[in-house]
Amino acid sequence: MSARPNAATETASATESADACCTGPLPVLGRDVTVPLVTGGEVTYAALDYAASAPALQRVWDDVAAYAPYYGSVHRGAGYLSQLSTDLFEQSRATVADFLDCREDDQVVFTRSTTDSLNLLAQVVPAGCQVFVFETEHHASLLPWRDAQVTYLNAPRTPAQAVETLERALADRDPYGPALVCVTGASNVTGELWPVRELAAAAHAHGARIVLDAAQLAPHHPVSVKDLDVDWVAFSGHKLYAPFGSGVLAGRADWLRAAEPYLAGGGASRTVARRADGGVDVEWHTTAARHEAGSPNVIGVYSIASACKALTEAGFDTLVARERQLIDTVRAGLAEVPEVRVLSLFGDDAPRVGVISFVVDGWNSSHFAAALSAEYGIGVRDGLFCAHPLVRTLLGSDAQDPGECGAPEAEPGERSLNAIRVSFGAGTPDEHVERFVGAVKELVRDGAQWKYRTEDGRCVPDRG
Repeated sequence: MSARPNAATETASATESADACCTGPLPVLGRDVTVPLVTGGEVTYAALDYAASAPALQRVWDDVAAYAPYYGSVHRGAGYLSQLSTDLFEQSRATVADFLDCREDDQVVFTRSTTDSLNLLAQVVPAGCQVFVFETEHHASLLPWRDAQVTYLNAPRTPAQAVETLERALADRDPYGPALVCVTGASNVTGELWPVRELAAAAHAHGARIVLDAAQLAPHHPVSVKDLDVDWVAFSGHKLYAPFGSGVLAGRADWLRAAEPYLAGGGASRTVARRADGGVDVEWHTTAARHEAGSPNVIGVYSIASACKALTEAGFDTLVARERQLIDTVRAGLAEVPEVRVLSLFGDDAPRVGVISFVVDGWNSSHFAAALSAEYGIGVRDGLFCAHPLVRTLLGSDAQDPGECGAPEAEPGERSLNAIRVSFGAGTPDEHVERFVGAVKELVRDGAQWKYRTEDGRCVPDRG
């Protein structure tokens, strides 16, 4: 096997992916899986929960399978497989940097997820740094800043209002010291695109830095660190069609180099020596390895790089155009059902990715989602989507009929406050979204064919 273990499969799978992107979805694992229906029979599973985790691209799976027999320790071995794996690991870092259009002196740090990436960044912010974050963020962006002074900004109702709100908050901060803005690129609830470039300009104009949570953006749109002028980007492999337990934090190196390692241990240390007093002196790496202690997840890192290549080769212009068609199909279908209310911050005309949340009059969302699964073989998500403040803001005081099942993520006294989310992407066939629209119309018109109950916090068919 050559030093690039996937060279042959890259060529074949890239051709397959390029051909597929022009006529339909990119090939993903599980596309032919069938699931039983509570009403009898089986149906091909419609995975419409991409915003939580996207299925692995077939290209990614094939590349990982081709490399797996050659797996070896990274940065630690003299053997051929260790050297090959080290080369693959560092090539993957370069691939991710290219995918994100990073600056020449940026660092790409491999983590476990977007959540891990933002917790890492939270550990390296300088003393006295103030953090500004909108209440609309995913909990991964809302919660890591435990050692900083955090200002939570109210949900804006237009992109322009988001920029104005941030500018006002940054200008009024006291003391006027180091500051960091954390913002999503695309909402995990509404799918709406945020004005990242304008927010970055506002942050820099007021002496602040900005980190982009690209977990929902990177799988759907190209992300350029240079063009957006953000200081850091965080994203997860499992939303980028590479569900093997890795994530990325990429961006400016100075804060990363100045801080203590995120984890202390082998790999992060350059040298360790005993002192005369019995203690130890440690010299830490100044590269990305400083925050990558322990044996790295080579498979996960390589899978992210494979996904980055696959999406780039398929062409984001093509992928975005096709996804817009899917979005139009879903939104047009839901608009034909008066009982459905789609959740939105910026309005119907706002650009968005394939993430749509809604509620249905007369239905509890957990009940509705359970019926979609059990009776139609459609997997969506229900609840508050790890973005509780945003969903509560969007729902306001609109309570739903508790129905047969409650909402497990809601606070006591709010059992009826939850929503349904449908999400899709490059691997979604047209038939899946068409089946979803038809199922929504049928459930609203005719009701569920089965009875449901709550079991272990979830709404399930009552088989008793």
